[in-house]
Amino acid sequence: MNNKIIKSTPFGSVCIVWSGSKDQPLIVNILLSMPDFPAENRAVRLFPDSQKCSCKEIDKIASSISAYLEGENISFPFDIVDISRCSEFQRSVLRAQYAIPRGRVSTYGLIAAHVGLAGGARAVGNVMAANPFPLIIPCHRTILSGHQLGGFGGGIEMKQALLTNEGVIFDEKGRVICRRLHYAST
Repeated sequence: MNNKIIKSTPFGSVCIVWSGSKDQPLIVNILLSMPDFPAENRAVRLFPDSQKCSCKEIDKIASSISAYLEGENISFPFDIVDISRCSEFQRSVLRAQYAIPRGRVSTYGLIAAHVGLAGGARAVGNVMAANPFPLIIPCHRTILSGHQLGGFGGGIEMKQALLTNEGVIFDEKGRVICRRLHYAST
């Protein structure tokens, strides 16, 4: 049985779906609001049997997510997410994504090469598109090789706002300006 908690944020509602005991909860999914599709509606569709319920650890993560979305420098623990339902490749991509520090970006291709799948940018993009833990595993820190933003589950405006909050700078065409991409060899 899954539980859920819904938190209001500057970017709309966020729903945390979790399971396990209240002493050892694990996040199963984080749902962001999408344009014209609030997170609570997505939760009803994707997790129809989930019940509204929380615990101290999940409340803490929900408050941290809210603070993060307001621009605070928050680090999330990796061990709060349940990656057991992910394939080994997905796990390696999610771990690599998690390791990208605040204020830095990488590309789908660089992440693919880092996890041993040179030329696998599309495969990495598919993992990012299905990332069940956005914000905790910061898929918004992955951009296209031409430094354009690419997609994001919460919308492109949210992706740019999150990166801006982290100190990432953009040019007049909306491309990321950075000296060095994370996982770049030089």
